[in-house]
Amino acid sequence: MKKITEFVIKNSILIVITTIILTIISLYSIKQNVYIETDLDKYMPEDHPAFKYSDKAEEMFDIRDAIMIAIENKKGIYNYTTLKKIKSLTKELQKLDEIEDKDDILSLYTADNIIANEEGLEIERFFKKVPKTKEKLENLRKNVRNNEMIYRRLVSEDETASVIMAKIKDNSFSDSLYNEINSLASKYSGDGDKIYVAGQPIVEGMMGSLMPKDMQKMFPLVLLLILIVLFITLRSVKGTIITLLVVLISTVWTFGLMLFLGYPIYAITTLIPVMLIAIGVADGIHLYNHIMLQHHNNPDISKRNLIRDMIKEMWVPVMMTSVTTAIGFLSLLSSEVYPIKYFAVFTGLGVMFAMLLSLIFIPAMINIFGLSKIKAKKSGEQEFFKKHAKDFTDLVINHRKIWITLTVIVLLIFGYGISKVWINSSFLARFPSSNPIVETDKFVNDKFAGTTTINVILEGNKKDEFKDPVVLSLMDKMAKDIDVKYKEVGGSLSVNDFIKRMNKVLNEDRQKMYKIPDNKNLIAQYFLLYEMSGGSDRLWEVVDENFKTANLRFQLKTDNSKTLNSLIKSIESYKPEFKKLGVDLNFAGGGYKLLVFSDLILEGQIRSLFFSFIIVIILLSIMFKSIKTGLIGVIPITITTIISFGVLGLFNIPLETTTALISSIAIGIGIDYAVHFIDRYKKNALNTGDKYITVIKTMEHSGRAIAFNAVVVILGFLVLIFSEFKPNIALGAIVSLNMLTSFIGTVTIMLIIMYSTNLYFNKNK
Repeated sequence: MKKITEFVIKNSILIVITTIILTIISLYSIKQNVYIETDLDKYMPEDHPAFKYSDKAEEMFDIRDAIMIAIENKKGIYNYTTLKKIKSLTKELQKLDEIEDKDDILSLYTADNIIANEEGLEIERFFKKVPKTKEKLENLRKNVRNNEMIYRRLVSEDETASVIMAKIKDNSFSDSLYNEINSLASKYSGDGDKIYVAGQPIVEGMMGSLMPKDMQKMFPLVLLLILIVLFITLRSVKGTIITLLVVLISTVWTFGLMLFLGYPIYAITTLIPVMLIAIGVADGIHLYNHIMLQHHNNPDISKRNLIRDMIKEMWVPVMMTSVTTAIGFLSLLSSEVYPIKYFAVFTGLGVMFAMLLSLIFIPAMINIFGLSKIKAKKSGEQEFFKKHAKDFTDLVINHRKIWITLTVIVLLIFGYGISKVWINSSFLARFPSSNPIVETDKFVNDKFAGTTTINVILEGNKKDEFKDPVVLSLMDKMAKDIDVKYKEVGGSLSVNDFIKRMNKVLNEDRQKMYKIPDNKNLIAQYFLLYEMSGGSDRLWEVVDENFKTANLRFQLKTDNSKTLNSLIKSIESYKPEFKKLGVDLNFAGGGYKLLVFSDLILEGQIRSLFFSFIIVIILLSIMFKSIKTGLIGVIPITITTIISFGVLGLFNIPLETTTALISSIAIGIGIDYAVHFIDRYKKNALNTGDKYITVIKTMEHSGRAIAFNAVVVILGFLVLIFSEFKPNIALGAIVSLNMLTSFIGTVTIMLIIMYSTNLYFNKNK
């Protein structure tokens, strides 16, 4: 380390110039390569069996999330103006480049109306020319009400709203399309009509629009806050600027490298700048805390000797805290969710950049610009810290049983809260209830079948399986049972709907004939008539051409993971019955992927917790050459982890991609306090030989530094409460609580155990 120290002192200008050049290159990389990814499919591992099967089914049945444009007229949609808008909107959407063909747009203008004529079946549109007369409008209303496949699906039950569904090409949603859809909505609003835009692509698009705005708002806030707190803490303009430069440069390097390597920005990776700023200042605080104390105690020492002493005394704890913090984040690599993996890698890398800059750039800058502004604090302030360090030590040491009892009670309460933790991968739940997209989604869900879909894929063993009345009846029974059981299910669509519609119209439109015939040949004839009548390709969205595989689509009024999980379990209960008929039951589509996504988050969280604890214990044991010390060192983060997950459960905050980071942050940052405290405690123990004096001196040095560190990190993460997204708000609040509990746990429970077990004061030492 001595050679590195001398290199830094002799080549300070070269180090600063090199740092500036690398920062400029990184800024250029950010400008050239910035790309935001909101497509949920890109969040998931392509080789996962559930996703591979879902992708196959999606291709077979053209399963794609649709943009939903609802038009509302409180006096009713059956008027010339509103119907003309439905037709015009449909035609404008069909012209968009992102729409593959005209059949990708389903509206009252394009929907098929299956009716009977003298020759058999006839399939026609509900209208080609917009009806004007009262008689024609009433006839349209009658036709819609009489068609179970359209009424309550494309037209609301109260007949005040109609919806247009537009399927877009895969990976084609962009800001420009989002803006174009909104422009169309504005264009056709008015004259008593109100336009609502909803659907999963819109929710994802809204996230893509708000993410950079969110980052732009939080970044200067956290910078300003950290700047103020650093100045109050360090009492040095130069020290504040240099420390802030370290975190800014490490953030720029991290994003520059990430984008240069071709990784996009996800919702979760927008948190990296805020985290690196809040976390990265810790090294600077500890370095400046040490050098200021040395300067105060030895005012005649030279600048270069101060730098040598700072690096010599602090490089091990700074390196170890950075490594353990990075390990905390890198433990998230066990997750199968891509954005969490990328977040883990690049946040960990950013922490290491901050460490490198702290150990090299800070000494180089001090060497160039001097120590004139790094003044020792007034003797009165020093005495204040010494006095309160002694008072706090007495409070902890003399009341050990009370502290331990309180800790046990807290752990029991929050341990119970862990049992209440639930997972939610809902994109919509990330927005505050006041956001327009939430209000729009609620309107569409209230009026129609729902904006979320679960696709049940039924695979038979032979051709024409889904012309068999027995198989079709079981599928119909399942659909009806699920519809009754779940109020969140707005309806379903399957090959049965086509069969029942044809059976009804070919039997004089009698309602009691809206059922599945018990004759397989008759069902086969219906489909032959359908094809001969020029039926649209929409039939092939619910059954394949060999009638061997079927797609039963449930529409839900929520994407809440609790509901999705319960629904999936209810549907799976029918597996044995279908199996007896030679039919396999599986799932596909966006709603199902959300559920699998939730499971992957939970599994990754459990693995990352396990790995990070084990690795941190090993690292601490190696650093302090004692397994006992390693186990003592993880006590504060163990307490913090239990409390953080307990808070989620007790306050009904879901675990999802953002809040899933809590454990890694709690371990990665919280362990820093323990490392610095134990390192200083060990050095003081060797120098004093007295336990009580060792505790007081450790409190005066590292206790003060980690207190300042905790304040900075807490305030830095509290900035997230100004985020546009609810999970970010929860993350900011809970991580701030974590840092407080890690700090308190370090200077109370961990200290009590160190003191009571005579750590570094055993007789054989």
